[in-house]
Amino acid sequence: MNNWHELPRAAFDLETTGRDPHAARIVTASILVVNAKAEILQHREWLVNPGVRIPEEASDIHGVTTEIAERDGMDPRQAVTEISEFLDALFQTMPVMVFNAPYDFTVLRQEAERYGVAQIDPRPVIDPFIIDKQVDKYRRGKRTLVAMSEFYQVPLINAHTSVADAAATIAVADRLAEKYPKELQIDPLLLHSNQIEWAADQAASFQEYLRRRDPSAVVDGEWPLKQQH
Repeated sequence: MNNWHELPRAAFDLETTGRDPHAARIVTASILVVNAKAEILQHREWLVNPGVRIPEEASDIHGVTTEIAERDGMDPRQAVTEISEFLDALFQTMPVMVFNAPYDFTVLRQEAERYGVAQIDPRPVIDPFIIDKQVDKYRRGKRTLVAMSEFYQVPLINAHTSVADAAATIAVADRLAEKYPKELQIDPLLLHSNQIEWAADQAASFQEYLRRRDPSAVVDGEWPLKQQH
């Protein structure tokens, strides 16, 4: 599976109620499965009633208001169950691409705990955010999905909708694999393990930088799940 970017692969993306993955609730979710040509084989999308009000700043990003979610969204326990079961099945046969994976998987874990849904083991995950910072350490500019899509010449229409972000995540991961074959065209399970180390090293480096001004600064390098401390 060293040529994972030329085999069936998937992507997962959430839009939520907030930035804190330990507190955020799922509003929309998308899972895409593509074939070797990056043509969509499966696409599942969920609109969820999170059970809490969606802050205006979150609605401004993804376009889903509390009123829309309450009117059209599905029960959150059912949604979390379906998302978890689908992902768990995918992980048995293919890697799943997730941009900034610790956010999405931590949100999903917290929601699973909230509703008594079985936890999944997210593995193998391919995270373009971590990979890009590793293979192109000194490039200036932002490392958001929008910025990286522009840099790697990936179309991103309707950014911050879960389906658009999932599609762009696959495309960016593919571009990275093509550009850095030595580092990235390896078995996805090995790449997963490497990303655990890369994320920890990147966090330690950023923490060292921050501590020049704030000796108490702490940067969490856990990947692809963040524990609640």
